[in-house]
Amino acid sequence: MAARKNLPPKFKIKKGDTVKVITGDDKGKVGEVLKVIPKEAKVIVKGVNVVKKAVKPTEANPKGGFEYIEKPIHISNVKKVEG
Repeated sequence: MAARKNLPPKFKIKKGDTVKVITGDDKGKVGEVLKVIPKEAKVIVKGVNVVKKAVKPTEANPKGGFEYIEKPIHISNVKKVEG
């Protein structure tokens, strides 16, 4: 059997799964997994761990201002929900 050297670990949670947050500030919230980051063992869940970020003006967005983005949370803090 070949060893899995230098490969990220495998997880049972995949992109598109519905998960429930079991610990932290967003405990009890349910959302869809937008992205899995295996090297860091983190996931980005829609509507969970949302932060307000200041954005400088650019050509695409001349006004700048604020945007709300979802930050990653550790995969151990979420549980897969059936359905």
